[in-house]
Amino acid sequence: MLFPERFSNLPAYAFPRLRALLDHLEPGGPVVHMTIGEPKHVFPDWVTDVIQEHSAGFNRYPPNDGTPELQQAAADWISRRYGVNVDAATQVMVLNGTREGLYNAAMALCPEVKAGGQPVVLVPNPFYQVYAVAAIAVGAEPVFVPATSENGFLPDYAALPQDVLDRTAIAYLCSPANPQGAVASREYWENLITLAERHDFRIFADECYCEIYRGAAPVGAMQVAQEMGADPDRVVIFHSLSKRSNLPGLRSGFVATGPENMRRMKQLRAYSGTPVPLPLQRASEKVWADEAHVEENRRLYAAKFDLADEIFQGVPGYASPEAGFFLWLPVEDGEKAAIKAWTETGVRVLPGAYLSRDVNGDNPGNKYIRVALVAPKTEVADALKKLRNCLFG
Repeated sequence: MLFPERFSNLPAYAFPRLRALLDHLEPGGPVVHMTIGEPKHVFPDWVTDVIQEHSAGFNRYPPNDGTPELQQAAADWISRRYGVNVDAATQVMVLNGTREGLYNAAMALCPEVKAGGQPVVLVPNPFYQVYAVAAIAVGAEPVFVPATSENGFLPDYAALPQDVLDRTAIAYLCSPANPQGAVASREYWENLITLAERHDFRIFADECYCEIYRGAAPVGAMQVAQEMGADPDRVVIFHSLSKRSNLPGLRSGFVATGPENMRRMKQLRAYSGTPVPLPLQRASEKVWADEAHVEENRRLYAAKFDLADEIFQGVPGYASPEAGFFLWLPVEDGEKAAIKAWTETGVRVLPGAYLSRDVNGDNPGNKYIRVALVAPKTEVADALKKLRNCLFG
């Protein structure tokens, strides 16, 4: 019964909690969903052509670690985007979406004991829920570190007690951050990598929002690690076509890291992996090689963020996101705000507390709502105006 007991204290997942909060209440207008980060922009029209062209591949078991061509396409993209050269065969593995990789990497790389005790996994708070579940699954202690306006919405891992850092095996970091849109600077990455080398832990860099930005392209963890001459196995990066290319249903991403990490991850993948179907891998090869659709996608999001800045101008505490496609809106109470928005306007938003964990009686998401700007601009504009009038007067 050890395995079930590990999960007995997990809070309900965010979206079942939201349904329990709102579904018994009548919407106050035409329903607009702004809760889930499911891209709605058009994906490249040639993707379905590639899948059709290679549809006979559905009759074959796909290569477990990815086709050599797709591994190379990912490696080429890393080189173009970050100026880092990795060996496609030994440092890249194709994922069935980054969620799988973020979970299984902990299974493959977290030790059973660290510094003579239970290993620690550092998790930013708020966080993508798979980070915490992965920590619990491997028998580690998840330590939730606040990412608030006071620290630029990025966790200050260096401020943790030394005994916690000595037991740390993995530190998750999402940059650009979900839900706040904060971007880790080169200095932030340098400090975190230095901390990881000092205390011998790995950094799991969830960079799936890295192509949706408004100013300069976000610096990457592997990029900074190479500049510093850090151990290639110190950093594990995760990327996806879901947000970059509006293809969440393709379930295609990759993980890249040093050869030793990758050897262990591939060993686990041989038993537990769910490889991407071959026709979808063929399409992914082409999508990673194309940048025109990514630039257009970024332009569409930038226009919506400019619109949000205009609509929420003057709202106390409003912070214009650097990247990603969420607004992290400050309110008095996230659940009450979500109920008010739903019952008075029909706009459905997510209470920030559903993405966070209570630590010492404090939940950094309590006074926020997350608003996804994934719909077309006209729909977003109308919904944001309703939220402004409803919640902020």
